[in-house]
Amino acid sequence: MCCSGSGRGLVFLEIDGDRIVRELRAGEELIVDSGNLVAFSALIAYEIQMVKGVGNVLFGGEGLFNTRLTGPGQVILQTQNFGDMANRVGALAPSKSSVNDGIAEAVADIFN
Repeated sequence: MCCSGSGRGLVFLEIDGDRIVRELRAGEELIVDSGNLVAFSALIAYEIQMVKGVGNVLFGGEGLFNTRLTGPGQVILQTQNFGDMANRVGALAPSKSSVNDGIAEAVADIFN
């Protein structure tokens, strides 16, 4: 998919939410939202699939693509993908109007 590593040493992975480690047996399949996939071992076969059905795309609440993983090997998943995390953080951020209102109040206080 994106990156690979080999050799001796440590690898650091950035994971949003909790980490889930699955050990797949030979021929065992796992289908996951691509945004929740963190890493998998070299023996894992993978295939990217577009989500089928307009209803699933519009109302499923998931991404447009799933990844089918086939063992044997180890798969590491995250419980929260980056898009979900960004939406949650964005919902907590102050809106532009509330920031501007705060600045206007501070300026008004100076002159009063």
